[in-house]
Amino acid sequence: MPGQPVHFEIPADDTAKGRAFWGELFGWQFEASPGPFEYHMARISDQAGAAITNMEPSKQGIRPYFDVDDINAGAARVTELGGEANEPGPVPGMGWFATCRDPQGNEFGLWQTDPSAPAPTG
Repeated sequence: MPGQPVHFEIPADDTAKGRAFWGELFGWQFEASPGPFEYHMARISDQAGAAITNMEPSKQGIRPYFDVDDINAGAARVTELGGEANEPGPVPGMGWFATCRDPQGNEFGLWQTDPSAPAPTG
């Protein structure tokens, strides 16, 4: 459903401490995802997940992701409304994401589920 929160990233300089805190707080079970950064995902409902990551400094804060039907149209709409949207990127076998900022500078992301999303090229 468009606009539904589907995922959020919790930045942590020490991902072990981050996983321990959030896992103990809510009983979440994290699994490591392959990639160049530490990215540990937990399923928190049938339609929502969370991740602990060291991709970016922990000073940025939690980044929510919202569902869209079309990632390219969603990113374009963010820009039309005065925000900023990065080029959408694939998560192989899962879908597409775009990181964005609203006109006030708040970070968020868009997510389109698509099991046919390819591996990034280059």
